Amino acid sequence: MYNELVWQDNFNIGIESIDKEHQRLFRIINRLHRYREEEKDSRWLCKEGIKYFKGHVMKHFSDEEEYMASIGYTGLERHRKIHQSFRDNTLPALERELEQTQYAPNTVDHFLGVCAGWLIGHTLTEDQAITGRQGSQWEDLLSSEEIAAMEKVIVQLMFDMFRLESQVISDAYAGEKFGNGVYCRLVYGNRSDAKRQQILMAFEERLLVETVGRIMGLQSNKLDTMLMNAVRYTGQQFVGRVLENFPESCNYELKEENLLSYEQFQKVFQREKPQISLLFDTGAGYFSYCVIAPHLLEKGVGTPLEADNALIEVERYLSRREEQTGTNARKKILVVDDSPTIRQAMKSLLSAEYEVALAESGVAAIRAITLNRPDLVLLDYEMPVCDGKMTLEMLRSEEAFASIPVIFLTGEGDPEVVRKLLSLKPAGYLLKYLKQKDIKKKINEFFARQKG
Repeated sequence: MYNELVWQDNFNIGIESIDKEHQRLFRIINRLHRYREEEKDSRWLCKEGIKYFKGHVMKHFSDEEEYMASIGYTGLERHRKIHQSFRDNTLPALERELEQTQYAPNTVDHFLGVCAGWLIGHTLTEDQAITGRQGSQWEDLLSSEEIAAMEKVIVQLMFDMFRLESQVISDAYAGEKFGNGVYCRLVYGNRSDAKRQQILMAFEERLLVETVGRIMGLQSNKLDTMLMNAVRYTGQQFVGRVLENFPESCNYELKEENLLSYEQFQKVFQREKPQISLLFDTGAGYFSYCVIAPHLLEKGVGTPLEADNALIEVERYLSRREEQTGTNARKKILVVDDSPTIRQAMKSLLSAEYEVALAESGVAAIRAITLNRPDLVLLDYEMPVCDGKMTLEMLRSEEAFASIPVIFLTGEGDPEVVRKLLSLKPAGYLLKYLKQKDIKKKINEFFARQKG
């Protein structure tokens, strides 16, 4: 028997229309739990009930944003972004899981658990902030560029270490529970100052079994002491590799480690304001990666312009701008690949020297080229629906695009495949399994030949 969600007084924010809709969403979740336990037509009932729930969520978000706009709420854009993340990332990921399992009971429970946790957390934090009773939990986030950089590093590491294709489904994770979890807290610091970074991670149990457990060759589907210790050290290595990618954190050492209960994990979120708080779907389970390090906000976004430095700073700005747009402007590369991991890996590899754009399909590539013509296209040969051959043919059929050089990306080194590639007369081809330094070298050599 499920534990029914009970509306509590502290959930009320004092705005009647919003409180009523929150209570309605609670009732819908409870009803869906009851549908899940029905023996007859339970899957059909759940499927229709989830559509109904989603419809009410969308309307509630719209009504709540309209109310915030009417009172001139200063946190409207931040609040809208959180709604958008849940609507555009979290819900679709949960729905895909439901469809793939044909609304199996455990995935329905997973859907309802994540939605209930998100709803409660959002009501107790962001919705309370509308009335001014407390500040928003997300006032101290790092810039979107810095958060995006962290996302890319983590997605790449999940692929490098576990061959999992991950995607961010929330960049405002508030400590909601998702299935049976393991919760870790790692505190890092360096010897030169007293600054600390807290890293909080939550893992679905099934993810740990599928990754660390599989590597260890364990047959059990349950956590045991040996697996938990392996998880601890794997987690430390993972965080260490993340920190290596950020200059301000690369010299940090582990100072403290804790395994937390969910209640302890949740209390950290109630007490602290994270600078980064990400929730990922790996296909094998969910995990979150959260950073609490207020000192990272001290870096600022640029040099403040004052009376005594304005002239110099303006000259520097114009000089940098000229470098970016003049004869020494960076070459533009478009990476076209259906794998988000490959796309992000190529961007991480090349973006220090080149301006890199990404496209996930042949059709998206044509659109990207129309908007911003690249100097080189790196094109996946083995894409579904519209493969590399078809995409290249589309490019060559347009006079304006026909001269853009294309280098194929392929995971196949078979001589027959290579012959097929070369018969299309591309500017070259690259094997995806080459070392990154070798890929970078070949691209540098291509542009060097172009100059010659």
